[in-house]
Amino acid sequence: MTLVHWTPWQEIDTIERRLNRLFDQDISPSLRGFSVPAAEFSQDEEAVYLNLEAPGIDINDLDIQVTEKAVSISGERKSETSSETQGKIRSEFNYGKFQRVVPLPARVDNTQVKAEYKDGIVHLTLPKAEAEKNKVVKVEIASTTA
Repeated sequence: MTLVHWTPWQEIDTIERRLNRLFDQDISPSLRGFSVPAAEFSQDEEAVYLNLEAPGIDINDLDIQVTEKAVSISGERKSETSSETQGKIRSEFNYGKFQRVVPLPARVDNTQVKAEYKDGIVHLTLPKAEAEKNKVVKVEIASTTA
């Protein structure tokens, strides 16, 4: 049996070169897909507040639908056409259609939703349904008699 000298740094360099070659190749937008918007929740006794990231998306390309239990957001980030005379264009942007359904932590009154789009973030204010605001549950205590 022959002993081989192992050099871990050489292997890491090889992996780094392979990754660099991978990222230097053109990746088709259809292979990359589009990631769904990230969501952020907060709530108080009156409402649920939902923020959705939608940078670079025109407000007219967004469709937001709200039920009592969930928010559905769909849209499309369209690529801008540009021409490059000296060769390839490298882009890490994702283009395409997306859809996400976000379940809500409480029932909301979906007829009173307010939405604002500012700096690439969709801010939704979803007032809680009256039944959720005044929800009080009486707990029955079972007695044990011996």
